[in-house]
Formats: sequence, structure tokens, C-alpha cells
Amino acid sequence: MEVNSPGDSPPGSSCLCQEFVIWHGCFNMSFDLNRLGTGMDIVFLRELRIDTVIGIYDWEREIKQTVVLDLEMAADVAKAAASDHIDDTLDYKAVAKRLIEFVEASQFQLVETLAERCTEIIREEFGVPWVRLTLNKAGAVSSARDVGVIIERGARS
Repeated sequence: MEVNSPGDSPPGSSCLCQEFVIWHGCFNMSFDLNRLGTGMDIVFLRELRIDTVIGIYDWEREIKQTVVLDLEMAADVAKAAASDHIDDTLDYKAVAKRLIEFVEASQFQLVETLAERCTEIIREEFGVPWVRLTLNKAGAVSSARDVGVIIERGARS
């Protein structure tokens, strides 16, 4: 793979803006450097299922129940798109592994507390400026399919 800077375009082509051009085989990808960092992209995880001790009742303190997390996390993915390298993006697998480790070991009474701690981990450990987390404790109310909280933390930019 060959990465070219502005002005290094192949013969017969022109570079009208400041951009990186990545040549790979018979195709190329162009990324306008002036647009990097100008929008909010979202990296998401859906239906991350984790077993944990959660609940206020004595019987809930003796068993593990499944909570389901849905996450939307602000991230500028333009740099990663340009480099095609994992170090330039929010690593959703690392986020998932960290949350699984934390939630499995936790023993909170309230879903609100668990949700808040999860968003703190995401924002502080992974440098995410904005996160929306849905925490579902399915089966908590017998006549409802889903029960839980949706919280947003940080600034959307």
C-alpha cells in the first residue's frame, strides 16, 4: 500500500484540495484533511449481554441476572478511515471487554448506578466525549418486556 501526500497524485490526475490519497492495488481512497475532526461520528455496540448481581431484593443479591447494554459513543472516525489502523479509532472490542469485566464483578442495587459507572469508564478510560447508554434489565417487571434506563453523558459536538 502506498500513501501519498498532496501533489503526489499519479499522472493525469489532479489534487484540488489538501488530501491524502491511499493507493492499494487498482483503487484509491481520498480523504480531505480539511474535513477531519469536523463532525461527530458514532461507534456503537448493541445487545452486549452481561451476567451480574443487580437488584434491591434479597433474592436478587443471591443470583446473577442478565443486563443488556446498548452503547453509542462519539468518535471521529475519519483518521481511522484514512489510516485503516485500529490505533486511530475507538476500539469497540476493548470497550466491550472492559465493560464485561467491570459489570460481571459489580454488585449494585440500582441499574442507575451501574449505568452511571459504565459511562464513567467509557469516558475516562477511552477518552469518549459523549456517550448514550441503554441498560436493560429484561424481566424485572413481569408484564413488561424491557425495563431499564437510558443515560447520556458528555457533550455532543
